[in-house]
Amino acid sequence: MENPQRPTYHVLIRNMPTEERPRERLRERGASYLSNAELIAILLRTGTPAENVLELANRLLSTFGGLGGLAKASYEELAAIHGVGEAKTAQLKAALELGLRLLATGGEARVVVSSPRDIANLVMGEMAFLEQECLRVLLLNSKNQVMGITEVYRANVSATTVRAAEVFSEAVRSNHPFVILVHNHPSGDPTPSPEDIRVTEQLVQAARLLDIEVLDHVVIGRNSYNGYVSMKERKLAFG
Repeated sequence: MENPQRPTYHVLIRNMPTEERPRERLRERGASYLSNAELIAILLRTGTPAENVLELANRLLSTFGGLGGLAKASYEELAAIHGVGEAKTAQLKAALELGLRLLATGGEARVVVSSPRDIANLVMGEMAFLEQECLRVLLLNSKNQVMGITEVYRANVSATTVRAAEVFSEAVRSNHPFVILVHNHPSGDPTPSPEDIRVTEQLVQAARLLDIEVLDHVVIGRNSYNGYVSMKERKLAFG
C-alpha cells in the first residue's frame, strides 16, 4: 500500500536542464518558439508547492479550454484558482488584453506559421487535453498568416464520416487557398494511425480538385517529447 505521507514528486523549474526552462528558451530561441503554456509560465513566474509553474500553466489552459477560454475568464474566476491569486491574475489579464489590442490593429499582427512547431504551439495548450478526438482546419493566406480556425468534426474522425465538402467549406467560402489540418489523440500518443493516413490521403486529393493546398496534417498528443507529429515531415499521406 502506498505511504499516504509520501510527497508527490514534481520537477522544479530550477532543476530542469537549462535548455528546457521557458525563460532560457525564450532568450535563445525567441518567443514564437515557445508553447502557450511556456509563455503563460513566464507571466506567472512561480508555481505552488505541489506543482511547478509549467504544470500550473497547463492546468489553467486545461481548466478554461485553451488560450481563448483563458482570455474570456473573469478576474474572479482566475483569482480563485489555487496557485494564481490576484497578483498573477492581474498580470495574465493585462498580457491577454495587450494581445487582443495588438490583434485589433490589423492583419499584420496575425499569427504566422512556418513550421509544425508553430502549429503545435498555437493549438496544443487546448487540444492536448480534449477528451474527444477533434478535427480542426487552419485557414491560411499566401503569407502563411492564420486567418481562422474552424472545427469540423468532434469524437469521430474516420474515413467513413469525414467529408471533404465539410472540411473545406469555410476555405472555399472565404477563398483561402491554403489549409493545415490538425487533430488530437485523447490517448496522448500523437503517432498517426492507419486511419489517420487514409483520411489525410483522401482529403489531400479532394483539396486539389478545389484548388486548395493542404500544407500539413499535425496530430496533437502529449506523451512524446514534442507532443505532436507532422504527417508531412513523416512523409505520411503527402507525396
